[in-house]
Amino acid sequence: MNYKHLHYFMQVAETGSVAAAGRQLHLTPQTISGQIQLLADRLGGPLFEKVGRRLVLTDTGQLALDYAQEIFSLGSELEAAVREKARQGRTVEFRVGVADAVPKSIAYHLVEPALSVKEPLRIVCREWRLERLLSELAVHTLDLVIADAPLPPSVNVKAFSHRLGSSRIGVFAAPALKRRTRKPFPECLDGGPVLMPGEDSAVGQRLRVWFKSQGLHPRIVAEFDDSALAQEFGRQGVGYLLAPQVLAPEIASRLQVEHVGTIEEVEEQFYAISVQRRITHPCVVAITRAARGELFQPAAQARRSPAGARRKAA
Repeated sequence: MNYKHLHYFMQVAETGSVAAAGRQLHLTPQTISGQIQLLADRLGGPLFEKVGRRLVLTDTGQLALDYAQEIFSLGSELEAAVREKARQGRTVEFRVGVADAVPKSIAYHLVEPALSVKEPLRIVCREWRLERLLSELAVHTLDLVIADAPLPPSVNVKAFSHRLGSSRIGVFAAPALKRRTRKPFPECLDGGPVLMPGEDSAVGQRLRVWFKSQGLHPRIVAEFDDSALAQEFGRQGVGYLLAPQVLAPEIASRLQVEHVGTIEEVEEQFYAISVQRRITHPCVVAITRAARGELFQPAAQARRSPAGARRKAA
């Protein structure tokens, strides 16, 4: 069996389109169609049927996909086992994808503990939309994906979501912006300029629901997929910056902005997505341990003891 055929087949199954798979694989649709037909002939039955504009798996195709995912998963384990045996004194490569909705400062704090592993390490970071990163995870060109949401049920990738933690949303303003209004928080957001996460982000959707529930009508001056760019706009006083509360001291110090309040009802969640149900990669172990035990631990303790947290603030 030609494993390239399986690879092409998995890409078409994930995207639902030969053309989309061709763009990801940098191959012509004719090449992919021909290779998948060879696989179908080999297996003795059609793998897809056309429903509208999408290609949908037949029963034979679904069975083939289940086996293909297992085959590539075993291949990844073989590669990892061989690397583990041969890496004494050699550099270990850790390939991690970061969804573009994840704030850059959070991404750094999540990935940085991987540097604590004993072996010499080279980290390869990829930033893209979650769906693209998951397709690379499926074919094992990535070891881990860090995202602001668990594995979407609509994505046909055999992987597992490991929750790292969550943070409430802090609101920050440059000194000049804060001086322009005397309204307390959160009333200052009503009609005030706000820098919003993009609509595709999970936290952006939650914030929009929260504004509506509070009867607030902020003036959204810009939306950002790139949190680093949003922070620069916030530093310049263009609008109120919305960022993870867990990093409030760092954000206030680095950007020279003031913390004006916390949106207690909205949390941004973070996940590590891997093809392994049980985490064994030393870098992933370091990341999950540090996230749960250090980065997000104060926030978790505050949620468990809200009265104590209020007393401390008072």
